[in-house]
Amino acid sequence: MDPSFDAWRIERHARLGSTSDEARERALAGDAGRLWIWADEQTAGRGRHGRVWHSPAGNLHASALILDPCDTEIAPQIGFVAGVALRRAVADLGGAEISLKWPNDLVSNGGKLAGLLIEGVTTPWRRFAAVVGFGVNLAISPPGLAYPTTNLSRLLGRPVGPADLFPRLARRFDEMLALWSRGAGFTAIREEWLASAAGLGGPIHVSGPRGARGGVFEGIDPQGRLLMRSGDSVEIIESADLTLISSSPRPDDALPPSQLVKAATND
Repeated sequence: MDPSFDAWRIERHARLGSTSDEARERALAGDAGRLWIWADEQTAGRGRHGRVWHSPAGNLHASALILDPCDTEIAPQIGFVAGVALRRAVADLGGAEISLKWPNDLVSNGGKLAGLLIEGVTTPWRRFAAVVGFGVNLAISPPGLAYPTTNLSRLLGRPVGPADLFPRLARRFDEMLALWSRGAGFTAIREEWLASAAGLGGPIHVSGPRGARGGVFEGIDPQGRLLMRSGDSVEIIESADLTLISSSPRPDDALPPSQLVKAATND
């Protein structure tokens, strides 16, 4: 076993409000990091902008705490590191047709399979802590949401539980952090992310502080920012909700048919 992976501590809980909140509190209390908080169920799971993340037992809910992973200016790169790690872990179980959706989601056939939430906090000792939250639909596709969902058990045609995915995820995340090397290896991470990018070269809509607009998904720049072409110009987008325009069939839920398949980042 890789000695660097042995250095991680893993705590599993039957129920927590939020694994990311628990990891954040540990950081503020002086935890040394390289800690996984894993819960069978979350009662207050959340995604970007405080959106609810449905967290039933049977799916995976886990957060990693790392201290001083990089300069704060490049901390958003950690989301791509985590995304590549999660996709590799899913592939280890046989999930080949899985794509990465900018910036931090896993999707399959237009349905959201997983979401990631990256948060930073400065400790009382002026250290930078990153909390990386993973929410993966393994057995249950949350119904009634504003976007299609799917789950890994359905995709693989066999039951998949948290204990199947978590050890693979923890190891892959450790490997990808080493490859990333505090930002020095982001080129390799970026190349692998682009090789599995959902909607690359196709039409998209984005919505954010500058309003809603459309274009063509050109890729991501060396900092991980979205590149969207509109006419002869390419816009660089740091933060937005991304909508892929697709005619793919609905994955699991009962949403009305639509050409707009929205898998908003960690809604």
